[in-house]
Amino acid sequence: MPPYLLALRLGGRRVLVVGGGRVAQRRVPALLAAGARVVLVAPEVTPSLEDLASGDGDLTWLRRPYRKGDCDGAWLVQAVTDDAKVNAAVAAEAEASRIWCVRADDADASPAWTPASGRVGETTVGVVAGGDPRRAAGIRDAVVDGLRDATLEARHSRAKPVGVALVGGGPGDPGLITVRGRQLLAQADVVVTDRLAPRELLDELPADVQVVDAAKIPYGRTVTQERINEYLVEHVRQGRFVVRLKGGDPFVFGRGAEEVLHCAKHGIPVTVVPGITSAVAVPSAVGIPVTHRGVTQEFHVVSAHVPPGDPASTVDWPALGRSRGTLILLMAVERMPLIAETLMRYGRSSDMPVAVVQDGTLPGQRALTATLGTVAEEMAAAGVRPPAIVVVGDVVNVAREIDMMRADLGRDP
Repeated sequence: MPPYLLALRLGGRRVLVVGGGRVAQRRVPALLAAGARVVLVAPEVTPSLEDLASGDGDLTWLRRPYRKGDCDGAWLVQAVTDDAKVNAAVAAEAEASRIWCVRADDADASPAWTPASGRVGETTVGVVAGGDPRRAAGIRDAVVDGLRDATLEARHSRAKPVGVALVGGGPGDPGLITVRGRQLLAQADVVVTDRLAPRELLDELPADVQVVDAAKIPYGRTVTQERINEYLVEHVRQGRFVVRLKGGDPFVFGRGAEEVLHCAKHGIPVTVVPGITSAVAVPSAVGIPVTHRGVTQEFHVVSAHVPPGDPASTVDWPALGRSRGTLILLMAVERMPLIAETLMRYGRSSDMPVAVVQDGTLPGQRALTATLGTVAEEMAAAGVRPPAIVVVGDVVNVAREIDMMRADLGRDP
């Protein structure tokens, strides 16, 4: 007969686990996460379980073999030793006391089974497959993966999210959005999207989701920030859940805080989901570490939308010129001649290596390397256009060293 599945709420309830090996190591953390007061009976346990038992949590380790009477007061028992006779004795005691017991060694003899489980947000998935744990785990993984990447339709019907979710979409590759960001995107009624947000994800949205294009094209068409703020408030007041999908991280030169402040002013709740900032991800995508032991212990991320010398600039360019740290310049394509000249004037060498990465993490990604003295000319010759990240510093040479080593090993750099 098929089992009857039930979700147990174990908060504050005593759960007995007999055995301290690999099976217990997998199950005890899940029981603790469910709020259970776990009593672990075993002469020896794995290092991970010993570490858990040494804390001030709800795990008590009795360093001895199982004794009759250990099941007293338990709501659930897990018999997970490598001795079938001990497991049978534990199960028999639990049965006599009408306590559900799971035997890890014998599915047919076990009164209860532990499903292969996974959690995505507030959703818990549990799968049993006739006592076949490997098949159950495979099905579980397929369902969990579908919920995480939103390829499995699972929009809320009772408790839909409310307000605005400010989601950082990452540097461009749709696979680099966070799991939480993708989950909320799948629940949206309205998506207000940026030009640099991962556009491919929009094709996966249900047909009834309204997409608002709030692109700000450099030196071209643009939607004002004030109008974007108004979009958010208007749609939420119409009872819709809005996802504000932005490129990179919403709080790194993304004006995300302005949108949060505007929503707060109008009493609208906002969930902020951080994203992978292009300032770090794009250099990484071409093998450039922004820090490297023995080379630099710091990096500076600079928005160059205001040029050096402009009264509106808050950047301390003289300090950046004197610094030995890596410089990561965003929105710098049109201003590189002036930026390079300024950095050299304040102390950076004209021979300092520079890398420029256009369309980082996307299929059209391309990169060039130069020096601070030649980068502006080489960018112009190569027709570099936004979005592009400029990296200034000796870490660029680390990427070259990696490429050379790969080539020496016969691999395609």
